[in-house]
Amino acid sequence: MKSKVLELLKHSDDYVSGQRICEQLGVSRTAVWKVMNRLREEGYVIDSVNNKGYKLLSCPDLLSEDLISSSLHERQTDFIRKVVYLPDVDSTNTYAKSAAEHGLPDRTLVTADRQTSGKGRRGRSFSSPGGVGIFMTLLLKPDIPPLKASMLTLPAGMAVCQALREITGIPAMIKWPNDIVINGKKICGILTEMSAEMDSINHIVIGIGINVNNPEFPEDIRQVATSALLETGKPFRRSEIIAGVMAWFEKYYNTFLQTSDLSLLKEEYNSLMINTNRKVLVIRPDEQYEAIARSIDDDGELIIERDGVRAKVLSGEVSVRGVYGYV
Repeated sequence: MKSKVLELLKHSDDYVSGQRICEQLGVSRTAVWKVMNRLREEGYVIDSVNNKGYKLLSCPDLLSEDLISSSLHERQTDFIRKVVYLPDVDSTNTYAKSAAEHGLPDRTLVTADRQTSGKGRRGRSFSSPGGVGIFMTLLLKPDIPPLKASMLTLPAGMAVCQALREITGIPAMIKWPNDIVINGKKICGILTEMSAEMDSINHIVIGIGINVNNPEFPEDIRQVATSALLETGKPFRRSEIIAGVMAWFEKYYNTFLQTSDLSLLKEEYNSLMINTNRKVLVIRPDEQYEAIARSIDDDGELIIERDGVRAKVLSGEVSVRGVYGYV
């Protein structure tokens, strides 16, 4: 009954009388009133006026396999072969890795409304509240050497960056190697993990967390985190952004597979990288020092310049931050 009431409201530009709903669905006014309250509890904004009826003003930003698949179809991309939606999960990466061992196919997209143990780089946690963010993992099984797997973090970052620019209008940038930032604050994090044998990949999972409609953040990350809502003052449909990211990633992934490196993508990546030609703080386990970030190379390593000498920095070995803060 709830879905039928919702359909009536969605297909009307004006108020729908309680009497009309009762007659079309064969229910009592009390039943209609209860359904309206239930819909409001789920986040639907419904106006009610005596002698006029009910009018749907806005819908909550819900996620489902059907909604995500529909958004992918709107982008005219068939890259994703299977969509999995989970209302709650410990971590989409953890779920995807486990499911991959039991036959989950290549190019499966695992999404969740909320994560209870979201994973970040270097074992850090990732804030994952329900109803406002994107938490997704793309499962891939490419025929590339295991040493090349970590490079896919960079095309994923490019895809998020371009999708956010296109859909929200915010000038998102990449903080090498795996964060997307805006106005000096983090809006997205990416975590790539792999299962492999000596010379072949079983699967790769690319976890992507995007702050979309977050109105605020916990005190401990408030100074370094932001969302599309906070940057623009407008909410966005998460399914649209998910589809946008996948459409952009399809393009970059296919380009990557031509050479199994970033030689065809590095010029565009460097143009999106906020670190380019900026002073950074390189933090190693045993030391830290200032340098100038110049660009990435074909393998996605960061080329830095220190005292006139250029060197490469591996993402798995160090952290790179701005000299005066996070960026």
